[in-house]
Amino acid sequence: MQRLLSANLAYVVEPSWAQLPLGWELGDVAGVAADAADQVYVFHRGAHPVVVFSREGQFLRSWGEDIFTRPHGIHVGRDGFVYCTDDGDHTVRKCTPEGKVLLHLGVPGSAAQPMSGRPFNRCTHTALSPSGDIYVSDGYGNACVHKFSPDGRHLLSWGQPGIGPGEFNIPHNICCDDEGWVYVADRESHRIQVFDGAGRYQAEIRGIHRPCAMCLHKGRLFVGEVGPGLPINRLVPNLGPRISVLTADGDLVARIGEGPGEGDTQFMAPHGIAVDSRGDIYVGEVAAAAWSEIYPERERPSRIRTFRKLVQVAGQLE
Repeated sequence: MQRLLSANLAYVVEPSWAQLPLGWELGDVAGVAADAADQVYVFHRGAHPVVVFSREGQFLRSWGEDIFTRPHGIHVGRDGFVYCTDDGDHTVRKCTPEGKVLLHLGVPGSAAQPMSGRPFNRCTHTALSPSGDIYVSDGYGNACVHKFSPDGRHLLSWGQPGIGPGEFNIPHNICCDDEGWVYVADRESHRIQVFDGAGRYQAEIRGIHRPCAMCLHKGRLFVGEVGPGLPINRLVPNLGPRISVLTADGDLVARIGEGPGEGDTQFMAPHGIAVDSRGDIYVGEVAAAAWSEIYPERERPSRIRTFRKLVQVAGQLE
């Protein structure tokens, strides 16, 4: 196993961690989440959309078949329920850990008018406030964040297209800390914006390139940067794809990965990220979708790695 080195942290890849049933494969992994028991939920674009593993990688169960159109984001809330964001049918579903749907946000297959600011047009991810309110980043066909009560009542929305404070250019991911601050990965503006619970702009974090995946763990922001996609800069060094570890104030703690590429120390397109109680990192990648951006002159292989576990072997986050 090769180490993924950073300034003060080190990880090794467990390449065969996910023990899938015979004949199963993971498609592009759009989202990853870990619950309080370190069960890992992999939300992927394949025949069995939600696949759940133990911390040791044992297959536990799958669900979501015939429900999801295009998996995009998954999040296990403080309440223990699983929030699945489907940008293909413009919905968020609150589910039990076994897959029973308890709540719908949005109307399946019915999109709001593009850039109208109304829920939803290709929503991307969810986060829960300390009191259980639900935030939804509405990022591909809209440029805003919506807030709902725990029972699904729409409370407020904020944001519009643009590059100024409180404006968005693809709000792609969202998370909320224990104090109620809301972090939004404003992907194409290369920043993370920070808001209070009423949607008032507070600050922003720069020094990252196209933040795509994001999660909070022990006061640290883990950010998956998908790297450049333009022909002129797609292979320029030091732009990603990679994982960056930041303080909640935006100070860089570590960078992990030597992408782009298919090696153990490289990434293709980090799209989902989770950290378990021991500090190990789970990374989902939309590698098949990203292949033509990174290698337009090469035929895509039949199998591409879309998920891996990084085991922390050195360093401390505290």
